[in-house]
Amino acid sequence: MDIKEILSMVDHTYLKQDASWEQIKTTCDEAICYNTASVCIPPSFVESAREYCDQKIRICTVVGFPNGYSTEKVKCYEIKNAIENGADEIDTVINIGDLKDGKFNKILDELKAERYFCRNAIMKVIIETCLLTEYEKKRMCEIVTEAKADFIKTSTGFSIGGATREDIKLFKENVGKNVKIKAAGGIASFDDARDFIALGASRLGTSRLIKILKEEKGEGY
Repeated sequence: MDIKEILSMVDHTYLKQDASWEQIKTTCDEAICYNTASVCIPPSFVESAREYCDQKIRICTVVGFPNGYSTEKVKCYEIKNAIENGADEIDTVINIGDLKDGKFNKILDELKAERYFCRNAIMKVIIETCLLTEYEKKRMCEIVTEAKADFIKTSTGFSIGGATREDIKLFKENVGKNVKIKAAGGIASFDDARDFIALGASRLGTSRLIKILKEEKGEGY
């Protein structure tokens, strides 16, 4: 798989807490230049980014991020607001405490509500695999499938670990046929990206790959 094909699967991401509008514009410019799948940015910048990008790139943003313990009503409002502001894709974080407490139906009901408010926007569910047991990961594969989300996603990038090859393999074996896989975090090279794609990921959440490419080949490769 060549570099351009890999970049077409990347959600080029900038979610740092000190993000400025200048940094967001640069991230958008890079996403457009390298023809990535989307640009993933904080919710507060979505409206400005939509106007700035002028339909040249899909806008992705995050909900309940990074800890996931906002209430269902708050997450649904975040989704509604993000879409009104121009978001095409939503990456939402589950309530990990509910999962640890075995409140599977509560998580399912919350995701179904979020799916409703996403409407035609792509919905990706972040389960933060680094904090979960194998059983919990498998249960979330079932729940995400039943909720009719578009993607299951490994990580926020704000916890103790990112995507692993083992987790992508587990996802592939346990999600429904209509659920795609997003690997985020832990992607330090194009070889990593190829491995994750070969194992079943069709989206990659990272800012590292374009940085590597610019260092090696220069702007606008």
